[in-house]
Amino acid sequence: MRISTLLPIFAFLLAGLLSVVAAGFMVGLMERTSYRDVSRVLDLNGYDWVDVRVDGLQVLLSGEAPDEATRFNALGVAGQVVDAARVIDQMDVAETMPIQPPRFSLELLRNDEGISLIGLIPTSSDRDKVIDRIIEIAEGMPVVDLLETADFEAPRGWEQALAFGLEALAELPRSKISVAADGIDVTAISDSPEQKRSYETTLKRRAPTMVPVTLDISAPRPVITPFTLRFILDSRNARFDACTAHTPEGREKILQAASRAGLTGAADCTLGLGAPSPRWPDATALAIDALAELGGGSVTFSDADVSLIAAMGTPQDVYDRVIGELEADLPDVFALHSILPQPPEEVDEDSEGPPEFTATLSPEGLLQLRGRITDEQSRTAVETFARARFGLVEIYGAMRLDEELPDGWPIRVLTGVEALSHLDNGQLLVQPDFVSVKGQTGDADSNAEIARVLSEKLGSGAEYEIEVTYEETLDPVAQLPTPEECAADINAILKERQITFAPSSANIDSEARDSIDRIAEVMKDCESVKMEIGGHTDSQGREIMNQNLSQRRAEAVLNALLARRVLTSNLTARGYGEAQPIADNETEEGREANRRIEFRLITPEEEEALRAAVKAEAEAAAEAEAAEAESEAEESSETTDEQN
Repeated sequence: MRISTLLPIFAFLLAGLLSVVAAGFMVGLMERTSYRDVSRVLDLNGYDWVDVRVDGLQVLLSGEAPDEATRFNALGVAGQVVDAARVIDQMDVAETMPIQPPRFSLELLRNDEGISLIGLIPTSSDRDKVIDRIIEIAEGMPVVDLLETADFEAPRGWEQALAFGLEALAELPRSKISVAADGIDVTAISDSPEQKRSYETTLKRRAPTMVPVTLDISAPRPVITPFTLRFILDSRNARFDACTAHTPEGREKILQAASRAGLTGAADCTLGLGAPSPRWPDATALAIDALAELGGGSVTFSDADVSLIAAMGTPQDVYDRVIGELEADLPDVFALHSILPQPPEEVDEDSEGPPEFTATLSPEGLLQLRGRITDEQSRTAVETFARARFGLVEIYGAMRLDEELPDGWPIRVLTGVEALSHLDNGQLLVQPDFVSVKGQTGDADSNAEIARVLSEKLGSGAEYEIEVTYEETLDPVAQLPTPEECAADINAILKERQITFAPSSANIDSEARDSIDRIAEVMKDCESVKMEIGGHTDSQGREIMNQNLSQRRAEAVLNALLARRVLTSNLTARGYGEAQPIADNETEEGREANRRIEFRLITPEEEEALRAAVKAEAEAAAEAEAAEAESEAEESSETTDEQN
């Protein structure tokens, strides 16, 4: 082959090779440029999580975007540097967290102006039903509704908390109730300490078991006369027999002084009206500090009269210094009377000792009065006063007359008897210079009341001792049965002897009256418990007839309890007919077991459903009555037209 022929071929091949090399160089240059420019712009815009890879003209973006909007923005930024058509999206989007349900809560405020509610509840709680119940509680007063709903599953315990919150709202006319699934806070004002205890007892009974309930029910501050404080510091411990304050800040100051003197454990001061001076906390704290410095004794405030009795054996110089400083520091209105007891003189063995009067109140209800009294008139006065204070307690008097008793002896005896009347059982000892009251009580405030009586009527400087313990078993409020115990006690009576009726009748058999009487006795302590009286029959006879018969029998039991002066406002009579057998209706024994009366607790949910059913029946009756009236009006109009 000639050289002239090969040259063009060689030139063509060389040109092709050069073109391939140039193309490869240009592609590499473009890839590097695209990678550099896209990576740089993404980093500058905060998208450093994007991985950039270039394959020829294609720019591939990968990585995990936190959300869809961020992924889209990253594509747009890359498209500003290279042709958007060259950008290939291989990015993933992180899984989004599920939307967390909101915290459901309800704030209820009720006062004399009406009821307001605000909060967020689940849709499943039926907002309209809640509002209807609150309107019913308001009894015509305005209701301010700021309640919202959210379509999320109700948290565990929410429905129980909501039901209890509505019950508490119905019970407390002046209250603020915060309802949540994790707790219920109830703040309310009562008209008296007795009403406060009643509210607390009722609400504690009805409180849900799975949701904690906090009760803060306050009673109006009583007027305390005299305003009394008594603090004891002896070898046993430091303690209050009575403590009163007129402000929370003052109460805290008094308790701090008692703590400095050695008081341990829980203690409280009753808040009340009637302090003799705004500086009552300052004066009582000074006296308690002085008693601690003396090392023992007692200090008693009765209004502005202050009596401090030092412990026997206190050095005279210490006593003089502390009492002098206390007299100088006490506010002007307070008058201090102080005593340093001297060791008792030796008593002749043949001597009768100091005159005494004793009274013993037994748990069985027997009051024995023994010891000396001045004259027949005083003895009659003591017995008459005891009968007035102790009511139906049996009184045994064995008092002997002694005309040489100290002046004021009848007053000391009567004061002691009044102090003893605050106990359920105990002993009283009265001596010329000492009074002792000991015993047990079911009233947590008895200690303070006894101290108030003694300090007011025995005068300043009187020495007395109070050793009274509170026993919950004696507290009539604390000993009320629970709703479960009420239902169990009644059904135990019915299990022992069922309430029976005349055949096919709602007349209670005379043999069943004993069961009714026993149930009435139980109900006296269970009047606030909501229960259903259920009537049941066997399956003999027509179903509708059995239903009506069971209803009439349940109502007959309700009326029988009402006749025995049982409060029946919380009882509901309901007939079930043959629908709930507990035995085989094919046998005589089974049919007899099925003919029965049962008492059952009504849960808050059932109570709400019952209200809704009653309301629906009333509305249906009203609609039927309106339709009937409209029909009668139309018939009357047609008759008039025909006559015309």
